[in-house]
Amino acid sequence: MKALNKETAPKVQRLERIIQFGEGNFLRAFVDWIIYNMNQKTDFNSSVVVVQPIDKGMVDMLNAQDDLYHVNLQGLDKGEVVNSLTMIDVISRALNPYTQNDEFMKLAEQPEMRFVISNTTEAGIAFDPTCKLEDAPASSYPGKLTQLLYHRFKTFNGDKTKGLIIFPCELIFLNGHKLKETIYQYIDLWNLGNEFKTWFEEACGVYATLVDRIVPGRIRDAEEVKALDAKNGYEDPLTDVGEVFGVWVIEGDEKLNDVLPFKKAGLLDKVFVTPDMSPYKKRKVRILNGAHTGFVLGAYLAGENIVRDCMNDETIKGFMNKMLYDEVIPTLPLDKNDLLNFAAAVSDRFNNPFVNHELMSISLNSTSKWKARNMPSFLEYIKEKGALPECLTMSLAAYIAFYSNDIQSLTDAGLVCKRPAGNEYTVSDDRWVLEFYNDHKDASAEELVH
Repeated sequence: MKALNKETAPKVQRLERIIQFGEGNFLRAFVDWIIYNMNQKTDFNSSVVVVQPIDKGMVDMLNAQDDLYHVNLQGLDKGEVVNSLTMIDVISRALNPYTQNDEFMKLAEQPEMRFVISNTTEAGIAFDPTCKLEDAPASSYPGKLTQLLYHRFKTFNGDKTKGLIIFPCELIFLNGHKLKETIYQYIDLWNLGNEFKTWFEEACGVYATLVDRIVPGRIRDAEEVKALDAKNGYEDPLTDVGEVFGVWVIEGDEKLNDVLPFKKAGLLDKVFVTPDMSPYKKRKVRILNGAHTGFVLGAYLAGENIVRDCMNDETIKGFMNKMLYDEVIPTLPLDKNDLLNFAAAVSDRFNNPFVNHELMSISLNSTSKWKARNMPSFLEYIKEKGALPECLTMSLAAYIAFYSNDIQSLTDAGLVCKRPAGNEYTVSDDRWVLEFYNDHKDASAEELVH
């Protein structure tokens, strides 16, 4: 079996136009996969320089195989099984700014640089007042980005054609607004001046995004790794596994489609620009996440263990579909065909033959999840119809039952209950929630529901 590198595999040299903060599974299996497709299908002709956002990461592993790796997309697409394997060649090099800070800062000096993409986890977009401009580098991601932008501003003497277009992909609603706000905090903390602030406001764009693709990541099973390596002909410990479904919603002006050729590359089913992303946030939370939380607790009590098996149970799947199509979708402010297509894709995702998604892993913190994902649909339905939605009401009852069924004990790990089949399970949630149910374990059903 061949090692994977530029000597054994084709790698095209392209212009470095994108700085990517983050080398993790999601960016490599989704955003870099999108860039690969734009390179293949248009004249985008761009490569990515990866910057490791924290001091420990994967850049050495990436560089060891000349930043080549495979993406294995698995799942159902309109009911058809997909199991594709693609070699991704868009990363030109990967840097660790904690050991290569000079090279990191020199990225700001490259005139062709145009874009910044990031996924530094939800905690990554945060203001750390201990960061200093002279740190090499600043510890926070927004601090590093502000250092880079300020160096670019000085290098090109405030040339407004040298601004950067920035797309944070962290799982924070309106992540672009949060990142922009944090950069302003660093501009003020470091006294970088009004001239730089004006350049940042007028020359750069920071756009909120919403991303959605389940990426289990690198395969751990040795036999599965061996089979994939045999399929692609290379030893590739960085093979990244993700589901077929993927959506990247960018809040901004449609002119962005001229800058990034999503449309030209035929990727509008995966990436699109909209002036308001909030309806798409609602769509994801209430249909995808709401479906999960809406049926898994009752399904677990009924004896199921993984999501895919639930989709092969006509009662549970029928319940989910009635909840989505009759109670959730009618309350959402989007084109109905779009919502129906999204709901159909959710069924495919839940029925993925390659993923064993455990119901108990979805059950974590279901109190806050039900409140965020299901209660808005519950209340909207009542407001519009003047009646209780049958399935969402049943879902709330299943939530209460899951947390209160034959409580055995309260431990440090959680609330130990028994399901009707007889086996014990542990409910994980905030401590006050667990204590509430434990305190009311002797209450009647009527008292508990009240």
